[in-house]
Amino acid sequence: MTGLKTWVVVMCTVATSVAAQTSDKRILASGSDFPLSPAVSAGGLVYVSGMLARDFAGDIRTQTREALERIDETLKQMDSDLAHVATVTVYLKNAADFGAMNEVYGEFFAEHAPARTTVMANLARPTALVEIEVTAIQSGRERTIVLPDGWVAPTSPYNYGVRSGDTLFLSGLVSRNGRDNAAVEGSITTQVETIMANAKAILAAADMALDDIVSARVYLKDAASAAEMNDAYRSNFSEARPTRATVTTGLPGTYDVEMTFVAVKDDGVHDVVVPPAADGSPGRVGQNLSPTIRVGNRLWVSGNLGVTDANHGDVKAQTIETMARLGRALTAAGFDWSDVVQAHVYVSDMQHYAGMNEAYRMTFTKDFPVRATVEAPLLNADGLVEIALFAVK
Repeated sequence: MTGLKTWVVVMCTVATSVAAQTSDKRILASGSDFPLSPAVSAGGLVYVSGMLARDFAGDIRTQTREALERIDETLKQMDSDLAHVATVTVYLKNAADFGAMNEVYGEFFAEHAPARTTVMANLARPTALVEIEVTAIQSGRERTIVLPDGWVAPTSPYNYGVRSGDTLFLSGLVSRNGRDNAAVEGSITTQVETIMANAKAILAAADMALDDIVSARVYLKDAASAAEMNDAYRSNFSEARPTRATVTTGLPGTYDVEMTFVAVKDDGVHDVVVPPAADGSPGRVGQNLSPTIRVGNRLWVSGNLGVTDANHGDVKAQTIETMARLGRALTAAGFDWSDVVQAHVYVSDMQHYAGMNEAYRMTFTKDFPVRATVEAPLLNADGLVEIALFAVK
């Protein structure tokens, strides 16, 4: 056992009630034609869409600076600012740009550095070099840096964990020793076990455990290592695994896997809600992940694909099917599309971006959630799009 969290698995064929609406949700209107909102606030947090530079002709330093300036402007409209950012994901087109990006990034986060994950991915704009998404804490609310005893503080502008209330955001973890920051080399199994040991230490410093994790994103350098990664990964969780999205991306350095986690310490119950199949028959709990996890008025939904025998090679049809599966998950947990505040979209190739967007708009027609969309080959070779959601009542 890795913790004392109480899990309840709910097999659903009809909607299940949840807590009354308490999120005081606010959506920042978009001035563009894209089906996303620049920012959405709910439950004391501000979620910001992946931001690009204003001018894609600039070099990596210029584009990083402009993206962060846009984020700062957006946060200030939502009762927050860069000093209250809890977690950041940086999508970098070229690994060689990491140093220059990091230098500019450090100017904005010289103090109050958030948790951070950095991966390599192609972006929606062909000449875009960096996309940055953030989750921030509204002004006046708790923001606590978490550093395990005996660990050296990061030398780069990030912190291992940032906690606000019952929620802990962890940086992207790789196979590195927290006590001296030295790389731990070895097989995928060795790397995953090192990541999990690091996660345990960070969680323990926040009075949490692995079973408090509700959401994971796993980035693999090579899809061929997925089976070994999964074997090592699931052995670390005692009862129910977190929701998860898993894609292949480039990673900084020589690491083969990076994992990002969100954990919630709650006195109540973490519900694993299993949505029904399309024909209404009971759904199944996955071997490596939970389809959804509900904590009070919040819901995390794992990455869903929409591959069927009839839609191979058709991104619009796959997106429609993906949205149908996500819709069943929301309904089973007592949520609906209007409760979604954040979406992560992974397309196997950016040539599918337009077709995905066309189908995505069929569900989200207004009051869009925030979104980050990047190119990341999926573990299912026939999959063209994977979408994960987060919702708040």
